[in-house]
Amino acid sequence: MVVVLNGVLADECPTSVRALLAAHPGYRDAAAQLLAAAARVVGPPGLLYVGQRELAAVVPHDKNVSIIGSDDATSCIIVVVRHSGSGAVSLAHLDGSGTAEAAATMVARVQQLAVGYPEGRLELQLVGGFTDPHRYSDELFANIMLSFHRLSEEIDLTLACCCELNTALGGGSPAPLVTGVGVDIRAGDLFPANFPDKGPEQPLRGARHITGGLHSAQVLDIYDNGVGMLRIGPFNYEPLRGVDLWLEQSDDFILQHLSTTPAVEGPHFVHNIRVTLKFIQQHPFPAVTVFPDNRPHYYRRDEQTGCWVPVRF
Repeated sequence: MVVVLNGVLADECPTSVRALLAAHPGYRDAAAQLLAAAARVVGPPGLLYVGQRELAAVVPHDKNVSIIGSDDATSCIIVVVRHSGSGAVSLAHLDGSGTAEAAATMVARVQQLAVGYPEGRLELQLVGGFTDPHRYSDELFANIMLSFHRLSEEIDLTLACCCELNTALGGGSPAPLVTGVGVDIRAGDLFPANFPDKGPEQPLRGARHITGGLHSAQVLDIYDNGVGMLRIGPFNYEPLRGVDLWLEQSDDFILQHLSTTPAVEGPHFVHNIRVTLKFIQQHPFPAVTVFPDNRPHYYRRDEQTGCWVPVRF
C-alpha cells in the first residue's frame, strides 16, 4: 500500500514528522485543527473502547456502536483507517509490538466491511506520541508509516498529529497535547476524547503489556462484526517473575520502572498497574484459569444501559 501524501503518491515514505512537514507543510494545519478542538468525555453507552495492543473495525450502520476510541496514548500512537465511501473504520492503539501485522489486518478488515461500495478511498489518520527524551514515539511513527507503505493498495494520509506536532513544551519538560481520540462512526468525525470507563476485563486485557509470550506481542481484534459483540481472548501470557515483589514497591517506583514516559502519565496509571499486577498474581496461567475452554469472552450491548454485559455464546 503506497502512502499518498496530499494527493501525491510517495516514492519514498517519510519516516519522521519533520521530514513529512518539510515536503508537505499542510499537515501542520490539519493537526492544528484537531488540537484546537475541545476534548470530549465519552461515557460507556455506545462506546467501543480499544486498549493498548488492540484493534477493532466497525461500520456506520452498526446498532451496537456509535463511537470507537482509545486514550492514554502518551508514547503510543492511535491509528485510524477509514474507507471514505462506506464509512467503515478500524482503530488501533499501537505501542511498537505487532505493528506490521496490525496495519495489514486493519486494512483487510476495512476492505471486507466496504464490500459493495465501489466508490471511496482508504484514509489513514495518526494521533498520539510526543517528542519524548527517548524518542519512542519517533521510532513508532516511522514503523507505522513504513508498515502501511509496504502494503499493496493506496492509502491517503489525512492526519498526522504525532511527535513534534503533538508536543507541549511549556513548563520545562515536553508532554503530549492529545492522548485520546474518538471517532463518530456515523458522521466519520475524529475528535480529542477521554474515556473514564474503558469497558470490561481491563486487568486481563492490560496484563498482556506487562508479561511476555507470543500472545502478548500481538495486536488483538476485539470486535466481532458478525454478531455485534465485544470479544476478549482467548490468549495466554507467561507468568511474571517477582510479581509479589512488584506489588510491595512504592507508587513512585512502579511509575518510574513500568512506564516509558513516567513524567506525563495520568493520575490513574499506578492504580491501574497495581490492579493488573494483582490479576497476574491471581492468574499466572490465564489459559487454565481464565480461558479453560479456550473460548473468547463475549459481551453484548445492553439495550437499557447501553453498556457491555457478558453473554454465553
